[in-house]
Amino acid sequence: MCEVFINADPALYESRIRSVRLHGVATSIRLENLFWDVLGDVARRDGMSVPQLCTRLHDELVAERGGVDNFASFLRVCCGRYLALQLSGGIPRDASIPIRSLNAQRVLATERRPFSSGETRACGDPQTLAA
Repeated sequence: MCEVFINADPALYESRIRSVRLHGVATSIRLENLFWDVLGDVARRDGMSVPQLCTRLHDELVAERGGVDNFASFLRVCCGRYLALQLSGGIPRDASIPIRSLNAQRVLATERRPFSSGETRACGDPQTLAA
């Protein structure tokens, strides 16, 4: 079942803990290697290290929402959205174009909301495969 997914390199879903300093406070973040790789891609686009990117995302999230409940989950969602926005054309695949140079409203206008209908389908469902 779902051969496309189960044949992934196991190294991609192995967890790794990295220590990141958020305003002088060492914080440990556990993510799967795939997510660390995507965060690295995002950081490089804007000339940052992964710790610098994490600090910036943390600060902007606190400024916007007033706090952070589950930062690791937030980072996973950031990675998924980054990849989805590349697929939708909102974020160019050309990694030489910094994300900070993009118009956020135009990028977000391309975002698909696949979970808004509340509809779920099994992996082998022919309707899912045809979509």
